[in-house]
Amino acid sequence: MILQDRTSIFSRLVATALAVAVVLVAGLWFITDQTIRATLEETGRNAVDVDLAGLVDIHSSGGVGELTSRIADRLALVPVDGARPHYLLTGKNGARLAGDIRAWPDLDPAISESGTITLGRTTQALARATQLGPDLRLLVAHEIEDTGPLLRRVGFAFLGGGLLLVLLVGLAARFATRRLQRRIAGINAAFESTDTSALVPLMHNRRFDEIDELAAHSAAVLDRVKRLMVSYRNASDQIAHEVRTPLTHLDGKLVKALGSDPDPATARHLVAAREDIRSLIATLESLLDIAASQARQGDQLGLKPVDLSALCESICELYCDSAEESGHRFDWDIAPGVTVDGEAEHLARLITNLLDNAFKYVPAGGTIELVLEPGPRLVVRDDGPGVPEPDRERIFERFYRSSAHEHGENGAGLGLALARAIAERHGWQLRLIDADRGARFEVAMDERRQV
Repeated sequence: MILQDRTSIFSRLVATALAVAVVLVAGLWFITDQTIRATLEETGRNAVDVDLAGLVDIHSSGGVGELTSRIADRLALVPVDGARPHYLLTGKNGARLAGDIRAWPDLDPAISESGTITLGRTTQALARATQLGPDLRLLVAHEIEDTGPLLRRVGFAFLGGGLLLVLLVGLAARFATRRLQRRIAGINAAFESTDTSALVPLMHNRRFDEIDELAAHSAAVLDRVKRLMVSYRNASDQIAHEVRTPLTHLDGKLVKALGSDPDPATARHLVAAREDIRSLIATLESLLDIAASQARQGDQLGLKPVDLSALCESICELYCDSAEESGHRFDWDIAPGVTVDGEAEHLARLITNLLDNAFKYVPAGGTIELVLEPGPRLVVRDDGPGVPEPDRERIFERFYRSSAHEHGENGAGLGLALARAIAERHGWQLRLIDADRGARFEVAMDERRQV
């Protein structure tokens, strides 16, 4: 059974690996982005603190005059790199002594408070205030640099690198799962064909990993099943021989007894005994066929291309003469060129059992029809009494006969059971389909085995 690629565990593994790679790349980008933002902000605050500490030292060594002069010098310089500085030095009653900041922000110089302030209408800056004397306050602010271009470059780098990483992860995962898939497919093929030779390369892998161990166990199971099947077939053949042979001998003795011109009553008993013997032999053969078909269900060995159309044509031509003798109308509609993998003898048994069942229960004058369509899809329908509701599923059980048997129909109740066993052995499904009148049996590919 071959799974479609969209349902394969290996495809899901590749998809999971790709999803994990995408999540990891996205997570690394997010962490990097936040780290860059935090680092730039910390660097900006450190620059403000260093600038402020330098001006405090200048005030300590040169006084207010030197401080105002140095503030003017710094404002006159336009930095090539880094954030643009801004200053405010106020004296008594908040009078501005130096700097380009017009108003004192909401920062307490007594505790050397720092924070983000707005310069003008939109310019954001990192600032710190300090108290230089009883009436002397100093504010240093550095504009916050636009980190957008840097963060975009980092984002593009992660996008390109992430796509490359995801591609490489996907290729690596696909390569690894392809190899694993081939090894698993070898095990599945061995189970489908019951040929353990496909498992030999897996069992002689130098690394002998879990797949090799699974292959070894699978080979052991297949070999055990083969031995059991051989034992079963030998036992079945032996049983059939041991039972059939004495019954055949007994039948021969009855024939000799009939040849000795017994009285009519004795002759009737001898004929009835011969019929019982033939019925026992037929029942035994049917039971063995059912058991063999069920045991080989899904086994592809022994299946060969069969022209199902030609097989149905030949069977229908044979039943056409029987239909005239029994007073039935028999029609068939067979699509040409329908070929299947199967066993011709068993397929013929399947078709004849369905037709025998129809001819048995449809009264004289009724119509029986066989239809074969590509697919394949085989339908045998009639306009007889149909199957009672309680019997619709039980008619496929061994030795179960419909209530119609009460009206004198013969049979051991094995025909439909054997037909279903043969259908399942070929990967098909035999069902009784609802019909307005009569019975309608359909044989088609088992949908449960189609994936």
